[in-house]
Amino acid sequence: MSKKKINIAIIGATGYTGLDLVFLLTKHPNAKILNLCATKNLGKSISFFDQRIKKKLPRISSINKIDWKKIDLVFFSLPNGEAQKIINKLFYKYKKIKFIDLSADFRITDSIKYRKNYRKKHKATNLIKNSIYAVSELVKKDICKYRIIANPGCYPTSIQIPLIPLIKKKLIKTNNLTIDSKSGYSGAGKNLEKKFKHKNLYHSTFAYSTKNHRHICEIDQELKKYTKKNINFTFNPHILPTFRGILTSIYVNLKKKSSSSKLRNELIKYYKKDKFIKIVKLNSELGSGNVLNTNNCEISICDTRFKNKVVIFSAIDNLVKGASGQAIQNMNLLYKLPATLGLK
Repeated sequence: MSKKKINIAIIGATGYTGLDLVFLLTKHPNAKILNLCATKNLGKSISFFDQRIKKKLPRISSINKIDWKKIDLVFFSLPNGEAQKIINKLFYKYKKIKFIDLSADFRITDSIKYRKNYRKKHKATNLIKNSIYAVSELVKKDICKYRIIANPGCYPTSIQIPLIPLIKKKLIKTNNLTIDSKSGYSGAGKNLEKKFKHKNLYHSTFAYSTKNHRHICEIDQELKKYTKKNINFTFNPHILPTFRGILTSIYVNLKKKSSSSKLRNELIKYYKKDKFIKIVKLNSELGSGNVLNTNNCEISICDTRFKNKVVIFSAIDNLVKGASGQAIQNMNLLYKLPATLGLK
């Protein structure tokens, strides 16, 4: 295994996902963090924001302080619309730099849909073709051909991992899926209170964006890419009064010769080489507790009182497998390192 260090800059280091990224990278044997960038708190130590980070690291600086000639990889943990501007300036000038973006800037391949969903004009449409949308377990062979990696959204990660193998294998009906996802409030970022004016936000459960959640077009796009079908689904997200973790419930109708055990067996077969995907026993109860602070995705297939209807439960940590952990898993794939390196 290569001992070669990867010189890293993290832009947006002090948000929830940025801090998890920094913390996880301090445990990675090949990662060398050269720059931690933010727009505020310049000169402060990163451990001021997260006391888990014990390693001596560069202080928070402006992006202008980066010596791009020294950088191999840039992680972006910025609001939507920001990473594309920076990548646009660097992509052709510094040809050895790779980019892993944790925002939605390169997730949507159609710039018109991006504009409609994110209410921003895409500033690097010429680079969309140079990017790959990367749920790690689904892009292992292809990711090395790209320099721009679009890290998926947290809800879509929890949905695609269980659904795509089952749709590809034609084990479930695809005309009326109901997807219900519940997330810890860290998924909304540090500006949570500006986004949600809901009363007692930290002590209650809150349903929102049932019709037009911005992740719907991402899920649509990826399900169609892998299955060559338009999949009809409704998606209902909720915020829970807990900091991290996602539990997704997917209600599916079985095809004629299918069964819950066939669904489970297909997922076991599909992910047999993937250390982070854990398929539990049939009809097991499932919560997010086991996956918190890990890069794991736990999946349980459960029968219902109706013979042809099954519920698939999928649990991830929204800040790890749903963001920073998957970003590091993608880094490992990019540099042909073991997928689990720095994430065990």
